Amino acid sequence: MSKTKTVLIFDDDTIILEVITVVLMDLGLNVEVSETSHDIIPRVESSKPDLILMDNWIPNIGGVEATRLLKADARFNHIPVIYVSANNDIQSLADRAGADDFLSKPFDLEDLENIVNKYIT
Repeated sequence: MSKTKTVLIFDDDTIILEVITVVLMDLGLNVEVSETSHDIIPRVESSKPDLILMDNWIPNIGGVEATRLLKADARFNHIPVIYVSANNDIQSLADRAGADDFLSKPFDLEDLENIVNKYIT
């Protein structure tokens, strides 16, 4: 049997975290969360995620900077990052961060499932 896939979510909105966690666990995924982004490299080292969901407005350094740190690290730059934000310029933010894809908030749960399945299977 293959190892359960892990999704690491960086978001400081606990309600969003709860919703996403429930949806992803229903898909049979292991979910880890972080409410800060400055420690992205140690968090990724310990959880070894298969996919990362990154909020734009996350404390200490923000989603763009955190995603850049990850993508600059040869050990982890293969991990897909989905940028999640309520910004109307989310596409350009995701591009600037070097994210693999993006999902606008508020999002439809089906859209969340579809984008996660696209990268996790």
